Amino acid sequence: MLVDSFILPPSFDYPLFIAAKRYRLPGFAQIEANPLAQTLVVLHSTSFHKETWEPALEDLFRYASQPGSTVLIREVWAIDCPNHGESGHLNYQTLKDHPDYTNFSCEKYAQAVHRFLSAGPTLEARVDFTQRNLTGIGHSLGANAMLLLHHIMPVFRFSKLVIIEPLVSPLGSMHLASLAQKLVNRASRRRECWTSREEIKRSFLVQGNSSAQWDMRVLDSFVTHAFHRNPYDNLLHQSCTIPQEISMYLDEAGGVAPLIDLDRICHSIPVHLILGAIPDFIPTYLHKALIDPASGRRFASIITMENVGHLIPQKAPTTLALHIFNAISTYIPSRM
Repeated sequence: MLVDSFILPPSFDYPLFIAAKRYRLPGFAQIEANPLAQTLVVLHSTSFHKETWEPALEDLFRYASQPGSTVLIREVWAIDCPNHGESGHLNYQTLKDHPDYTNFSCEKYAQAVHRFLSAGPTLEARVDFTQRNLTGIGHSLGANAMLLLHHIMPVFRFSKLVIIEPLVSPLGSMHLASLAQKLVNRASRRRECWTSREEIKRSFLVQGNSSAQWDMRVLDSFVTHAFHRNPYDNLLHQSCTIPQEISMYLDEAGGVAPLIDLDRICHSIPVHLILGAIPDFIPTYLHKALIDPASGRRFASIITMENVGHLIPQKAPTTLALHIFNAISTYIPSRM
């Protein structure tokens, strides 16, 4: 899998760096001229980073390369939320000092993605995303941001979406309040600094920790990309700081506003929904409300993955990749 890194610098009207990576396979270069070849845009969840997607993408490319596959993937773009991962490290001081960004949100992730896609022709890769056959994929925060992206003008047209465990409540934000408080409490207690990446990995593998159940590739990626070394104390710090992580969990609008976009776009483009069967984050009744036919929402497919809860890309990337492969293999014409 070929990997290229890109950083969109701040401008006079936007003070944050936006880091992204492009993933391709050498054999896929021959399909670039095919207008049906898909350009995937993938977004990550809170407290993670763009590279979280790499294990699932490796498996997705493997499925797409198998004999008989009709899936044409031109390339995949993974984009950081600006207060996470590489972007969070680059933006540390601005996020700390700028009044507009001390409290981040789902909407601001969507705005950052829109800014990056809009700047495509100015990147070294010279990508005009308006001319691509776009498929949007997002998990949790990333799913919410992918939906919110659809009301930011000028709107980028996606041919289909794959939404994984969106952190939304069709019954109102109060139904996510206890989860938000639980996540805030957990973030408030998390360790702030480490002496080495080996120490981080040992700690995350302790039996009983949820992280001990992650795919080892995801854990290795997290240890490598979620932390940076602080030059002042020479210790490793998580790039998404505790205050920034907490601000994401306190974003009440982020749990309800994406439904406005979902309720509209699900009638014009195929939206595939993937949920986890274990209600470790989102209560089962909210999943039921989300897919209730009486809501008027229409999904091209609904998959509930057994033996996994909210952290599907972290715990079951290979199975998730197969479901994504099946979703993007299915041709359902846009109704736009």
